[in-house]
This record gives sequence, structure tokens and C-alpha cells, in this order.
Amino acid sequence: MREITLEAASLLEHAQIGEAVAARDRAESVLRSVSGDLADGPACMHFVRVVSFIAQAEPAAAVEAADLMLPAAEREGSAGWRACALASRAWQRSRLGQADNDVERVLRDLVTAESLAAEEREPIAAVNSLVAVAIGYWELRLYELAAPQFLLAHEMSRADDRQNGNQAMWLLNLAELHLHWALELYQISQVDEAESHTAEAERYALWAAAEVSGDDAGAWRENALLFAACSRADRDDPAGAATDIEAYIERLETRGFMPDAMTISKPFYAVALSRSGRPEEALRVMADAVRDLPADADWLMVASTHRTRAVLMAQLGSEDAQATLAYGDSLAAALWRQRLNTLHAARSLHDLDALRLQHEQMARAADLDALTGIANRRAFDHALECARTAPDAARRRIAVLLIDTDRFKQINDTYGHAAGDTALRSIAAALSAQAGPGDLVARLGGDEFAALLSDRDEAAAADVAVRMVQAVRELPDCPATLSIGVAVASAGGLQAALERADEAMYAVKRAGGDGVRLCDEDEAALAA
Repeated sequence: MREITLEAASLLEHAQIGEAVAARDRAESVLRSVSGDLADGPACMHFVRVVSFIAQAEPAAAVEAADLMLPAAEREGSAGWRACALASRAWQRSRLGQADNDVERVLRDLVTAESLAAEEREPIAAVNSLVAVAIGYWELRLYELAAPQFLLAHEMSRADDRQNGNQAMWLLNLAELHLHWALELYQISQVDEAESHTAEAERYALWAAAEVSGDDAGAWRENALLFAACSRADRDDPAGAATDIEAYIERLETRGFMPDAMTISKPFYAVALSRSGRPEEALRVMADAVRDLPADADWLMVASTHRTRAVLMAQLGSEDAQATLAYGDSLAAALWRQRLNTLHAARSLHDLDALRLQHEQMARAADLDALTGIANRRAFDHALECARTAPDAARRRIAVLLIDTDRFKQINDTYGHAAGDTALRSIAAALSAQAGPGDLVARLGGDEFAALLSDRDEAAAADVAVRMVQAVRELPDCPATLSIGVAVASAGGLQAALERADEAMYAVKRAGGDGVRLCDEDEAALAA
């Protein structure tokens, strides 16, 4: 699976540098190799499909691909790929206009995705989930929430040197984010703050140019240097910035690079031309930029492109342009207020989510044994009650294991209570290692343990118990052994099964311990 994930990471890069169709074709080939059906393939390759549709400005197809990805991520138990699907679907729906009156729903998906991303430990899934969440926040112009996600993704990428050029990609995202942030601040005449963000954009862009690696390093470096040049348009060397922007736009267009990078560069290019004494050229650049605006361009790029053209026309004496600017500025101010309201809503949802997580952690802590970290008596009793009252209690078979530690008092008396605590932790870990995903292992108190094994018959339950005895025998520096009684019953008959398992466990103790007794209908015994 790791090799497939590494290939997906490479394909994700290719999808964003003009090779979206080829990346998607390869991903679909891998997806179909499992059963012939796209749906049954690995979640990481589903994400390649999502990103390839996004790169080709096909939001409806991206939403469908994300919907197909979610079950795959859930099947794999991957919090990171689930986060990627949720976050990508949210902001693509936003682009489609499906969520214009339901920003809260989009924010809820993003906050949920952010929580899931924080749980992921597999590096590639974790990094991409952070970035997907960041882009989702960015799409809502919540730059303050997006930037930390990109920084975390960069730090994580640097820790995994097999991710090729990815670490530079996240720095590029940060550079572009600050350019967007600056454009919006220019819209509301906050010039000093806007220039602080172009300075940040240049810092991240040059950092990215220094870190690029992998087969596509040339494309990423040129993209980084384009953003660095855009960042200089409003500062000391506008003529040099104009020359560099023109050169890098030409190179990246030849490569078939993503159009978004070209779109954002045009207002900065025009500003650099105008400030270096070439206003007519600047106006021609913006006239072409208005004509070439992508159909799916977001509000900020549309507004910035038109506003930059209007500013240039006003500088050349157009009275109509002055009226256009007045209207545009009032609209920009209203949209900035809307952005602040959305930011407040997002932070409120963050606070609610943090409170929910705190409550969940407290609830989990109440069900955990403080010494061993496994379930405690409270959790065991709760599991018994839930099983007993479940709708399928009459049909569902559950095995009960009651486990007593032999010679535990000897450990405490000979080596002290600290050694006894260490032994209990080791025993708990050994027991848990033999249980399955749907099973429960609990410490009932002292040196007594128990287990509930879902959907096991007598033979399978006895096999688990034998493995538990063997695992404890093999613990280093631990003279303790186990006596285990096993009984199997329907979930509705667990109380009687507990009593039978208890009798079987004491039968093992009386025989000298270190063994298993299966209490089935024939009261058969199994020696470990």
C-alpha cells in the first residue's frame, strides 16, 4: 500500500503542472485493477482523480469524485483521506455556487476535516489532508485559518524525504495565499498591510525556489520565481519585476501550467509596468487579462483584474473609470465585512469542536484504566449492557473470557509494587495484541482481566485465549501466568456466560493455573 501511496503523491504533483489527464488515466487504471470498478480502489488514487478534475476547472466532476472517494477512505479507516474528500468536496461545492446560502455547512465540513487531519499519522495522507483543509479555508478567504495548515504540511513534508517536490508546493501555496490576501487589502485601500503581505509572499516564494526537488523541479522553481517577481511589483524595482514576470509567464504557459498562477500574476504585472513608466502596456495587459478571465475565476480575481484595469484607465484620464472604481470599492468593503463575519463563524465552530473533543476525551478517560490504558470495569459493564439490549442480541454470538493472573502476589512481594505495575501494563498489552478490532479487553481490578470477543464460536474463542496465555508466558522478566475461563453465548445470555466463564477460570486455578478451560455445553476442557 505504501508504494501505491507514494505513486499517488507523485501523480498529485503531475496533475498540477499541466499533466492532469495523464495523472487521472493512471489513477483510474490503478483503481480499476482491484475489481474492475473505480469505487473499489484505494482512497489515495481517488484523490488523484479529485485533484485532476480541480486542475482542469471541472468542479462538478471533482465533487462526484470526492463522493466516490469517501467510502474508500472509510473502508480503509483513513482519517486523512476522509479529510481530503470532505474538504475538497466542500470548496468545490462552494465554487459551483451550491453553498452560497449555506456557508455554515461548508464550514462544518472543513472543521470536521481539520479534526480528521489532526488524527492522521500516515505522512502522505496527513500532508494532503492539511493542504485540502487549507485550500478550503482559502476558498472562503479565511487566510488566517489556511496559512497554519500549509505551514504544518510543509513541516511534515520535510520530515519525509520521499515526497519529492511536495514540500516546495506548500511554500508556493503560502506565497500565493499572501498575494491573494494583498490583493484583497488593496481593494479596501489598506496599502501598508497589503505590502506586508507581498513581502511575506516573496519570502515564501524564494524559500520554495530554494527547496524544489524531484523530476518537476524546473516547473515549480519557475512558478516560485514568478510569485517572487509579483511580490516585488509594488516595491523598489518595478522594471525588474515586470521583466521577470513576463519571462516566467511565458515559460509556464509553454509548459501548460495551471491557469490560476497566470491569472493572479496579471494585476501585479500591470502594476509593475505602470510603475516603471509603461502605462499603455499595462493597460493592454489588463485588457487581455479581463478578456481571458477563466469562467470559474473566483470573486477576488475577477474584482482585482477589473479594478486594476479601472485604476490604469483612471490614471490615463478616464472619468468613467472613476465611477467604476467608486462602485467597486464600496462592493469590496461589503465583501470584506462578509469575510470577517465568516471568519467569526469559523472560529466559533472551532471553539465548539474543541469543546466536543474535550468532552469526548473526558468520556474516553472515564472508560479507561489509568494504569494500563485499556478499558476499565465501567467500560466492560457498559459493553455487556449494550450487547444485551441490542436489537440483534438473540442472534449475535459473543465469547466471554475471564482472566486471572497467577503468582502476581509473588511479583509485588519480591520486586515491589512498581514492578507489579510494570507487569500489569505488559500483561494488558499482551492481551490486547491478541484481540481483534471489534473486541474489548478490560482490566476489572487488581490482577483480574476480561475480554468480550465479537462473533466467535467456541473454537475461535479458545484459540484467542490460548494465544493470550502463550503471549504472557513469553513476556521477559515476568514470572506471572494466566488462568482463563471461556464461555460463548448469545448476547442476550451473557450473564449466564459470565458465571460459566468464572467457574471455568477457577477450575484452571485449582489445576495449577497457566491454562485455558472452555466451558461449552459439554463442559469440555482445553489444555493450553
